[in-house]
Amino acid sequence: MSREFTFNAGSSYLSQDSALHRLMVELLQRADIRIGGNRPWDMQLKAGGVPERVFAQGNLGLGEAYMEGAWEAERLDEFFFRLLCAGIDQQVKPARLMFYALRARLLNLQSRRRAWQVGEAHYDLDNDFYEAMLDPRMTYTCGYWRSASSLAEAQEAKLELICRKLGLERGMRVLDIGCGWGSFMGYAAERHGVHCVGVTVSREQQAWARERYAGLPMEFRLQDYREIQGRFDRIVSIGMFEHVGRKNHRHFFEVAARCLADDGLFLLHTIGKNQRHSTSDPWIDRYIFPNGDLPSLGQIGDGLDGLFILEDLHSFGADYDRTLMAWHANFEAAWPRFASTLGERFRRMWRYYLLSCAGAFRARNLQLWQYVLSKNGVPGGYQRPQL
Repeated sequence: MSREFTFNAGSSYLSQDSALHRLMVELLQRADIRIGGNRPWDMQLKAGGVPERVFAQGNLGLGEAYMEGAWEAERLDEFFFRLLCAGIDQQVKPARLMFYALRARLLNLQSRRRAWQVGEAHYDLDNDFYEAMLDPRMTYTCGYWRSASSLAEAQEAKLELICRKLGLERGMRVLDIGCGWGSFMGYAAERHGVHCVGVTVSREQQAWARERYAGLPMEFRLQDYREIQGRFDRIVSIGMFEHVGRKNHRHFFEVAARCLADDGLFLLHTIGKNQRHSTSDPWIDRYIFPNGDLPSLGQIGDGLDGLFILEDLHSFGADYDRTLMAWHANFEAAWPRFASTLGERFRRMWRYYLLSCAGAFRARNLQLWQYVLSKNGVPGGYQRPQL
């Protein structure tokens, strides 16, 4: 029988270090994690105060303590895989984190003004840094590993799969909502002869993509999705919907419906969550993706209700585990080039981000979905292409 542990940060109970330590040992044992053990996923405490921070702040406290070097695990991905499989995250519910749930419910955290924050905080970080971590096309979304043996192969397979799902034909006009560094647009223009318009909220991405793809029929706009005008034969959005927010899902799909030709197709590629009413992870929100909000299946369904017909839904979230581990390997190999400018705290933050997310996908706490949508239905029915 599971027990939930809810703590008020102001409680005097937090001063009882030995009691909290014993409680933390008990919880971790349920996930087959030992404090001070000798297995790669075991937790090594390097400083005091970690249990207090965990029970007061949940993953926010756990992540900040890791960034400061207060604890270690040789395999963070395996640590989080076991933690999440055992549901420990659902059993520790600090009272002070109710603020995040109320904020997401009451406020529009992804308004037009706030939508630019994630570009400035995350995607404008450093193009050289992302070039070192990602594949040669700078694809910052889940690869498709069915027949791939390397990150570059997995990303090209994903891009080709999307092109086939959309049935791209030479001369088509394609919109990419949240185009990143233009990997899909470049691939589609080079391999399938289409004309592309992409929008991004990152100035660094726009500048890099314009230089990389100069001469191809591609336009990169620094623009919020709500400002898009025009008509397109096909629309894609690959790894951007996570920034739209539940209060804006309907508006997002209305923009896509307005811009899509009546006989067109829209492919939505997004990370998803298993529960409608869960809230964003506070550590990820503070340090990695400000104002992020993963959608559930039900929330996406509400957003597209009456606007689109679902032609195909493809789930391959387990592939994100392998993608994140490949990014982590590249990051660690390239780190000596960035150590002096970014510093050890950033290294630990980025490692925590990549490996905790890998563990979450491995535990199937997070999903990856590709929707193919039409406005009026594909005559005779849609057939998913094979790759």
